[in-house]
Amino acid sequence: MKIRANGIDIEVEDSGPAFDAQGRPRPVVLLIMGLGMQLIAWPTAMVQALVDAGYRVVRFDNRDAGLSQHFDALGKPKVLWAGLKYRLGWRIKPPYSLHDMALDALGVLDALHIDRAHVVGASMGGMIAQRLALLAPARVLSLSSIMSSSGARGLPEASPEVTRVLMSRPGKGLDAAIEHSVRVFKTIGSPGFSMSDAEWRNLVGTAASRSFYPVGILRQMVAVLADRTRADELAGITVPTLVVHGKADPLVPLACGEDTARRIPGATLAGIDGMGHDLPPGVVERLLALLIPHFASAPSRK
Repeated sequence: MKIRANGIDIEVEDSGPAFDAQGRPRPVVLLIMGLGMQLIAWPTAMVQALVDAGYRVVRFDNRDAGLSQHFDALGKPKVLWAGLKYRLGWRIKPPYSLHDMALDALGVLDALHIDRAHVVGASMGGMIAQRLALLAPARVLSLSSIMSSSGARGLPEASPEVTRVLMSRPGKGLDAAIEHSVRVFKTIGSPGFSMSDAEWRNLVGTAASRSFYPVGILRQMVAVLADRTRADELAGITVPTLVVHGKADPLVPLACGEDTARRIPGATLAGIDGMGHDLPPGVVERLLALLIPHFASAPSRK
């Protein structure tokens, strides 16, 4: 369904009943996806398991992704130039910021009349979740940052193999773009929980048929590069925090998760053997075993 949040149109999926059998509001889990990814990238099995555990699960397409509002008027950013500025420590002026995207997430809670939620973010979504915990701690029951980063300068970067695949140019047309995406996801995926080419093509093809909008990824990428102060601000996060990271992540290395956990007071770090930068079924099982107890242990803040 489409809602109006933070002044823009955002596509939302609201799963599970809002109230339990006794008429009490069910606790909410807000899932925030990563760079260029859509709400359907959260595995159905994961969403259903959270609903079965007693939670109401809210997912949404970030701005410039999926069926949420696209920002064509902001133009196509010069990502290579922004990347050079990042390496030189120069100021980057993004089309919008991760703070703006955190305001979008807060706006989703407002539009659905949700006072508080357990906030879970993956990759860029973890960065947005961190921003949300800093922006509105009273609205966040707990924070879970998955395969993400503090954004601190000097952290390890993607492996050379991943960089080569990411920098390669896809051929022309949707089919070529799908094949390129399959190569990317196979390269950054979990070596301990591998998926077949057919499974990847099905996932990528489903996403492309729902929405294909690559220029939005570029604007989101510049927003990530421009978010230079978050690392030093993470010490101000006061909500219970779980940091989960794949020990075999070739895109955002484990050290990035370790740094995030070190900077957030009281954060718990959990590394998953064989996990890369994706959410295959085996990883989902291990994530749920971490997330559900984390949610249950968080104060209700009534």
